[in-house]
Amino acid sequence: MRVALLILLGLVIGVIGTVNVVGALNARNPMPKAVMTTMDYHMGQLSHALKAGQCNAVSSKQHLQRLQSTATDIMPVFGVTEKPFDEAATRLQTRLDQALQSAPVDCPALAAAIKPIGDACKSCHQKYR
Repeated sequence: MRVALLILLGLVIGVIGTVNVVGALNARNPMPKAVMTTMDYHMGQLSHALKAGQCNAVSSKQHLQRLQSTATDIMPVFGVTEKPFDEAATRLQTRLDQALQSAPVDCPALAAAIKPIGDACKSCHQKYR
């Protein structure tokens, strides 16, 4: 009986400890996820516009500007000081600048503008995710 009680007590303590650890992990900085979620939203809107064949120049520009604005938060939010990460973030910002300068007015131009952006995102995610 005593052994069963000790096993039960150990399980209860284990469950309480697990709940505390999971709570602590969930309480960490939400900003990196928020930045990526925001960028994903705007890239998704641009992709949906391409698929629907409704590439409005004003809407595309707004989403590209939001992406550019949010991309400037990558370095301070993630706090990674590795040179390759800094280069990847800079490359993304350069691609976004180029996309905005090209001012895509139709779907083929938008597709050409966002492909390098998607490639920059993908290369960073493959390395740092």
